[in-house]
Amino acid sequence: MTAFKQVIVVEGRDDTKRLFEAFGPIDTIETRGSAISKETLALIAKAQATRGVIVLTDPDFPGEKIRKTISRAVPGVTHAFLPRGEAVPDGQGSLGVEHATPASLKKALAHLVTEQTDAPELIPQGDLLVAGLIGGAGSRHRRERLGELLHIGYTNGKQLQKRLAQFQITPAAFAKALAQLNSEDNHA
Repeated sequence: MTAFKQVIVVEGRDDTKRLFEAFGPIDTIETRGSAISKETLALIAKAQATRGVIVLTDPDFPGEKIRKTISRAVPGVTHAFLPRGEAVPDGQGSLGVEHATPASLKKALAHLVTEQTDAPELIPQGDLLVAGLIGGAGSRHRRERLGELLHIGYTNGKQLQKRLAQFQITPAAFAKALAQLNSEDNHA
């Protein structure tokens, strides 16, 4: 018996090893990098149809590329996002799931989101500008923290509104996260 009904898609065997350390027996599909083969995509599609899939990639550009490739090929997959600060190696190296603590992995996998294709935009771009999430000093930091609070990962300013729509972040959830973000900024 595995810790999750779903199959977790990760980038490599070190990610699988880290998940096993955190959860015990677990089923994964490893993409082996951002150039995902047709065979791997077919395996992910089969897993989605039979058990469901959770995509957990590194919080970096290649990890985002993998997410987009999988989402296009296998609509309806579920996503778990690991904050950048929780995927930092002890020494030198790149960000990765393999560097996350068991507590960080458990937190990420406790907050799953499913992408909605052709979702309506619920948060107007003007609200993002007024909130200091785009077009200003400190916007990047505010977007990164907002992504952590909403469990949707980091995105750049051009993609933020799309990400909020894809994961159907409601105005109420957005306002709550923004209030927390503003509170943190006022106490910093």
